[in-house]
Amino acid sequence: METLIWLLPVPPLLAFFLIILLTNKRNKTSHTLAVTGAGLSFLGSMVVFFRAVTTKGLAETPFGSSINWLPTGLTQWLQIGVQVDPLTAVTLFFVAWTILMIFLYSVGYHNFGCPRGTADQPGLPPHGVEVIGKDGKIHRSPSIEPMYARFFALISLFAFAMYLLVVSNNLLTLYIGWEIMGLCSYLLIGFWYGKDSAKKAAIKAFLTTRVGDVFMLLGLAALYTLTGTLNFQAVLNNPVVLDTLAATISPIFGLSWAGLIGLLLFIGTVGKSAQFPLHVWLPDAMEGPTPVSAMIHAATMVSAGVYLVVRFFPLLSAGWEPGMPITSTMTVMAAIGGFTALYSALIGVAQNDIKRVLAYSTISQLGYMIAALGVGAYAAAAFHLVTHAFFKALLFLGSGSVIHGVEHGVLQTKDHIDPQDMFNMGGLRKKMPATFWTFVAGGLALSGFPILTAGFWSKDEILTGAFSSGHLAVFIILALAALVTAFYTMRQITLVFLGQPRTMAAEHAHETPWTMTVPLIILSVFALGIGWIGVPEAFPGLGGVLPNWFGEFVGSMLTGEHGEVSHSLVPLITSLTVSLGGLLLGWLVYRNVTAGAPDPLAKPLGFFHRWMKNKFYMDEFYDLVFIKPARWLADVFTADWIDRKLLDGILHGIGRFGLWFGSAIRNYFDLPVINGVGDDIADGTRQTGSGLRVIQTGHVQQYMVMAVLVMLFLALIIIFLMG
Repeated sequence: METLIWLLPVPPLLAFFLIILLTNKRNKTSHTLAVTGAGLSFLGSMVVFFRAVTTKGLAETPFGSSINWLPTGLTQWLQIGVQVDPLTAVTLFFVAWTILMIFLYSVGYHNFGCPRGTADQPGLPPHGVEVIGKDGKIHRSPSIEPMYARFFALISLFAFAMYLLVVSNNLLTLYIGWEIMGLCSYLLIGFWYGKDSAKKAAIKAFLTTRVGDVFMLLGLAALYTLTGTLNFQAVLNNPVVLDTLAATISPIFGLSWAGLIGLLLFIGTVGKSAQFPLHVWLPDAMEGPTPVSAMIHAATMVSAGVYLVVRFFPLLSAGWEPGMPITSTMTVMAAIGGFTALYSALIGVAQNDIKRVLAYSTISQLGYMIAALGVGAYAAAAFHLVTHAFFKALLFLGSGSVIHGVEHGVLQTKDHIDPQDMFNMGGLRKKMPATFWTFVAGGLALSGFPILTAGFWSKDEILTGAFSSGHLAVFIILALAALVTAFYTMRQITLVFLGQPRTMAAEHAHETPWTMTVPLIILSVFALGIGWIGVPEAFPGLGGVLPNWFGEFVGSMLTGEHGEVSHSLVPLITSLTVSLGGLLLGWLVYRNVTAGAPDPLAKPLGFFHRWMKNKFYMDEFYDLVFIKPARWLADVFTADWIDRKLLDGILHGIGRFGLWFGSAIRNYFDLPVINGVGDDIADGTRQTGSGLRVIQTGHVQQYMVMAVLVMLFLALIIIFLMG
């Protein structure tokens, strides 16, 4: 079993390398390699999951093993390894299912074509090419994504990173998987880099999440400094370590080392899971292909952020027990999570892009999970993480199916509209029945439709946890967020599927191929049915009929009564009211929208609707407070003073010194010494030649006389020397 756990992340990684090494950019073999890799990891994950759920005492003795990796001293090593405990098992389950479904869906998505961009120009979305057939009619020639293999290589690497993060038994390799996902999100959000908006969205996502990642790295370093280990078991399951870290270091804020480290790790989650105020990157991530949106919002990236704080909840809540006041870190989590849930839901009400509505929905639901952990509802937060992954993957893939259907209507009718604007749709219920019913299943789960959907059970547990723990403010905020969520979900369903088509493109839309609809059907089964594994025992009427398997299994990770909470009719009635009331209200408001009509809420809400539509001007606020000052510093201070005056001044000074030094060398060494000596030798040689030239008369008699005289002179010298 330990060997199998080590091997779980390997198939997608092998697929990544094989695709980039052995296939060209349009080779369809790439999707075979990618799906095979995802399938092998899926099979291994299911084996591990079923082994885990049939093993008693898994929380105390998880599967796993470690190896020595980096030496930290003469005899000490930093160890890395893998482990599977109850939290890992349930996370593996939804990760494996959603990744495999997204991979299968991607095959149909990239082969079905879409009418934007140019198929032969890399970096732009492909489109169907019109050709004249033998019958004389115009037909659409299926096109293939110009960077087909690159796409499947990158999502394979994405899957590897998530598997690595989930099975890691230490914070270091978890962080490595965390950062690889950040890289993949950057490359995939900006996949169609020929679009300026995609490039900007990729940079925005990368920089925003880096803010949180730096704080997370600080928390990692602090934890290792204080404990000497990053192993989950050694820190989170060790009462001595937790009690030591729970010692107060700031009496004013009631902050302990555990709280400080937990807060630093939580800031990493704020970035990765797009919580306020680092939420601004996630809606822009819709610029990537729809399978990428599903990967980010359901299967991998944002789920990883919540997984981190669920994993480190014992550290975040060190010193806290149910019934006690929550810790400072938990208070921060409850406040940020609750505010994000309501804030993002309100923005979603005023968005017209079908994927952007779901993006703000994701931010809101992640806020739900963070708030649940803030009030101590540990099992409820983990449960909502699982259910949300299924119905949000379903909704994003369903939105991609809708967009493709409308885009082909655009191709046929030449009706140049935005195929992602819900006000350009309508009446798709009959055009795309499989997409309709599966999307409705996901929408009802998101809304928390009573009893029949998974979302109801997990949301009800969170509301119950907030109410039972006495955090009424959090309870009210989350209830309002649930009401708004149900409202914008029914708004989306009504505008897209109900009524009559509002454009010619919607009139000519048609269902997508089976490679796209089959994953929708499978995910819809989970969106409706997986909630039954977590029915609380105290739930009126149904409690106890089925065991609360999820609460017991995942709740065993903690000591004390963190899992099951007492149930009350107040949160149940509230949950039923906000869900059904929001759905009904959404249908009543948007059931009669006609072609070209404005949003029915625009006039009644006035400026508040304008604020919601413009995301409460957060992007403009960041632009004013951070981006423009940074550009001013770059242009005025950095470019003008540092670059032009300081750096250019230094370089110009060096240049002027070089000229002066060269002139000095030339005047005092080169000219008088090098040139002077050379010139003097030449002049001396010339003068010697001129002096000797006078004895060269050209008369042989004179030469003979001179020769005789020289010989006589030499003879006299020799005689003299010989004595």
